[in-house]
Amino acid sequence: MNFFIEGMNLWLWAALAMMLALIPAGIACFRATVDDRLVALELAGAIATLEMVLIAEGFGRPSFYDLPLVLAFLAFGSGMVFVRFLQRWL
Repeated sequence: MNFFIEGMNLWLWAALAMMLALIPAGIACFRATVDDRLVALELAGAIATLEMVLIAEGFGRPSFYDLPLVLAFLAFGSGMVFVRFLQRWL
């Protein structure tokens, strides 16, 4: 148990704290109105992107920055596709 606490740096603690920010977005994705679900989905994408950046910095692996960069572009595009799909209900 001591190994896990000693192996954590400030970046990984911040990533752990950001993971808690996904909980309200996840609840809103399942329980809110259609408009609010879309906003919560975009917020969850932004939080997940920041989460991966913090993890990449915490592990000190610059190659891990590729995934959050791709996710940032794909989250916006998938949100626009989702809006197009839900256009009849919005």
